[in-house]
Amino acid sequence: MKRSDIKRRPLADTVLATLEPEATTYREADGAGLYFRVKPNGTKSWELRYKKQDGKWSWHGLGGYPELTGAKAREKAADTRKLMSSGVDPVEHKAATRLADSIAAANTFRAAAEQWYQRKVTDGLAESTLRLMRGYLDNDVLPALGDKPITEVTRKDCADLQASIEARNAPNTRDKVRVALRQIFSQAIARGLCENNPASELLAISSKTPKAKQYPHLLEPELPAFLNSLKATTSRLPARTATWMCLRTASRPGMVRWAEWSEIDFDAGLWTISAAKMKSRRDHVVPLSRQMLDDLRELHRMTGRGRYLFPGIGPKKPVISENTINLTLNKIGYHRKLVGHGSRHTASTLLREHGWNKEHVEAQLAHKEAGVSGIYNQAQYLPQRRAMMQWYADYLDQLAQGMTPAQRAEFDRQVNVTESNVVELVRQA
Repeated sequence: MKRSDIKRRPLADTVLATLEPEATTYREADGAGLYFRVKPNGTKSWELRYKKQDGKWSWHGLGGYPELTGAKAREKAADTRKLMSSGVDPVEHKAATRLADSIAAANTFRAAAEQWYQRKVTDGLAESTLRLMRGYLDNDVLPALGDKPITEVTRKDCADLQASIEARNAPNTRDKVRVALRQIFSQAIARGLCENNPASELLAISSKTPKAKQYPHLLEPELPAFLNSLKATTSRLPARTATWMCLRTASRPGMVRWAEWSEIDFDAGLWTISAAKMKSRRDHVVPLSRQMLDDLRELHRMTGRGRYLFPGIGPKKPVISENTINLTLNKIGYHRKLVGHGSRHTASTLLREHGWNKEHVEAQLAHKEAGVSGIYNQAQYLPQRRAMMQWYADYLDQLAQGMTPAQRAEFDRQVNVTESNVVELVRQA
C-alpha cells in the first residue's frame, strides 16, 4: 500500500502491515505526536515527536513494528507523555533505564558464575574437567539461579537446587554443584558483589552419599568369550576401534574419544596426550602395541583427514558420544557386565596378578603419584610400560585363541624376564 492511499488516522492495522517503503525514509502521523516510520529497506518502527525542556523538538523511539503493534504503541506513547508532564526527558530516561538494566545484568548470579568458570579456564584445568563444569552449570545451576540478582539468591534457593539434583539420584553432580556454588559466592564476596554466601552450609542438609561402586569389569576367566565376541562385533569401525583402544591401553574412555591424529606417532608407537586434556593435569605418554597400531592404521584410512580419531556425526558433535563405547559393549551382550571405564580395572587386575610392577601399572593408568617425578615426568617408566602393554595385547590375543597351562607359564616367565631386562637397560642408559 502506498502512503498516498491512507484514508484515516489513527493508522489501521492493515495499513501498518502493507505500507510500502520508498527511496527515502518517511514518517506517517498516527495522531497526538505519534508517528510510524518506514525505512527504504522495509524496516518499520514507532517514534514520538516531543518538545524538550529547552523548547527544541526531538524524536523518541518507542520500538519496532510488528513487535510493537499500533495499540501498544499508542499506550506506550501515552505513558511517555505522562512521564514528560512530570518534567522527565524520555530519551534521558531510556538511557538511564538501559544503564540500570546493564548494571543489574552484571550483578546477576549468571555473571558471577561465568566469572568463576573463566577463572577455571585461566587456571588451566583439563578440557574434560571444564566440559563437566560447563555441563552442570548449563544444565542445573544457571536454569535455576542464573537470572536472579546475586544479592537475592537465598539459602533456600541453593537448598532447593541441591534437593532437585538429589531427587534424580545424582550424588556426584550434587557434590560438584555444591562446591561450585560455594566458590562462586566466595569470589563474588571478594569482588564486592554480595556480602553473604548462601551455599556455605549445604553439606549439613545433604543426603548421605552412597558408597562408591566399582565400574562393571571382567576378570581373566571371563575374557576369552568377551574377546571373541568383540572381534565378531558388527559395530562400525570407529566404535569398535575406540573400544579396543580402551581395552589395550587401559585409558579413560574420555581420553580415547577425544584423541587426535596429531597425538599419534606411528613410528615411535606412542600416543602423547597434553596436560590440558588429562585429569592429572600433566602430559601423559601411552605406548601402543603392534595390535593397536594396526587398528589405528586401518582407522586412519577412514578418519585420518580430520582432527579426531573418532569424529562424531554432525557439526555439534566433534567426536563420538560418551555412550558409543558402552553401546558397543552392550551390543555384544555385556550390558552391565563391562563398561569402557571398567576395562581399566580389568587391565590393572590382570597385570598385577601376573607380576607386573605396581608402579608401572599405576603410571600406565595415569594415576596421580606423590613426589616431583610424578608431576614432571610425562613418560614415566616408558620402557617398562612399552614392554608391559605389548605383553598385555599378546596375552589377550592368546586368551581369545585358548590358553594352555604351558602357555600361561611362558607368559608369566616373560613378565619376570622383561621386567629384569628393562630395568637393566634403563640402568645402563
